[in-house]
Amino acid sequence: MKENLREIYKNMDLTELIIKCQQDDKLALEELIKRHEKIIYNTLYHLDPNRIDIADIAQEALFRMTRAIKTLKKPVTFKFWLNQIITNLFYDELRRKTRRLATISMDTPYMDGGEDEASPSRDIADTGKMPEESTLSKELDEVIKESIDDLPEQFRTVIILRELQGLSYEEIAELTKTNIGTVKSRLARARAKLQEQIKPYLEHERGGE
Repeated sequence: MKENLREIYKNMDLTELIIKCQQDDKLALEELIKRHEKIIYNTLYHLDPNRIDIADIAQEALFRMTRAIKTLKKPVTFKFWLNQIITNLFYDELRRKTRRLATISMDTPYMDGGEDEASPSRDIADTGKMPEESTLSKELDEVIKESIDDLPEQFRTVIILRELQGLSYEEIAELTKTNIGTVKSRLARARAKLQEQIKPYLEHERGGE
């Protein structure tokens, strides 16, 4: 009987699941944790792949999520709310360990033509698994993942929140305590750096065709 219930919760809409969690439904909370434990871990890993305590921080983030779920007034804002928990916890840990954060001057535009030209819309290479690309897609995913890991922290954070978590510019600005213009500038430069790192791989694959 309980397994049948678990299957129902597994297919439940996120908003409905959160409402049930707020009503002390243990199976709903179990499902919410299952859905997000990997997301939380991956987000923390991408924020700092060199940390050795990512699993511990992820567990703490899950604990804070479950403890505070009743305080979430609008279930539709869950993704943003959860990212607040993750990023706040991550930077709390950095401050606690007095780790020196990498800093990059954002005053110098990536290109020479000023801020407007420095922030064009640039896209990361599409990794969608088209039939003719299925053999290469996993390799390209790994190249992109490694390239994201190599980005300076300020750039890595915005690319993760935007491309992997799907947050809006406004939400990212609030989370990172910056303004929308800075978010867009950092995102454009992060994408440009990713393009630079991915380009040799793509050219190599084209050369091998």
